[in-house]
Amino acid sequence: MTTLSGVHHVAIIASDYDVSKRFYLDVIGCEVVSEMFRAERNSHKLNLRLPDGIEIELFSFPTPPVRVSHPEACGLRHLALRVGNIEAALAHLRVLGVTHEDVRIDELTGARFCFFADPDGLPIELYEVD
Repeated sequence: MTTLSGVHHVAIIASDYDVSKRFYLDVIGCEVVSEMFRAERNSHKLNLRLPDGIEIELFSFPTPPVRVSHPEACGLRHLALRVGNIEAALAHLRVLGVTHEDVRIDELTGARFCFFADPDGLPIELYEVD
């Protein structure tokens, strides 16, 4: 398919909208594009933007079903974010009280990477690139 030009957005449903909103703003460092409450669905929708322009849609719903979200579960594996310095990024997470796994080395590329989780356990990977 030659008409694709990249990823536009990733959609995430949060169990606690306010907690996840703070996480994606304060920990991940997203910028708010827009925010709305859809009364007919009793649902919040927050459009966020990462520094590279990719957007995250953060939703809330009254009773979302639970989904397995470990990196090796069937379905969407994880959200991977590029960082220039993984040690600085992990130090930022630790200051904010976010725990993370140990740094690993990608055996194919030699790049360093590490996983942590959002408030609902969604695996997020930091992948170091030059």
